[in-house]
Amino acid sequence: MGADGTWNMTMKTPMGEQAGTLTLATDGGTLTGTMSGPQGSLELEDGTVDGDALSWTVNMTSPMPIKVEATATVDGDTLTGEAKLGAFGTAPFNGTRS
Repeated sequence: MGADGTWNMTMKTPMGEQAGTLTLATDGGTLTGTMSGPQGSLELEDGTVDGDALSWTVNMTSPMPIKVEATATVDGDTLTGEAKLGAFGTAPFNGTRS
């Protein structure tokens, strides 16, 4: 089953827990999709998949410009990872398949 599908996510950010949705599609070693939350929906960029390991970036513009660099691991219907939030450090996240 891999990473393909919709995931209900929670990220523990410096501004508190943020809930959102991650929609992922894989094609060989390429990962595409969207990350949606209170700030809107953003396209994943530079997405890669290697077995159960995923990585991507998102360029947020609201509430301030931040380049989010995420890595995650898929284990069945669970996704866990960490996001680098520019100058704001890192934020762990987890999700379950919708």
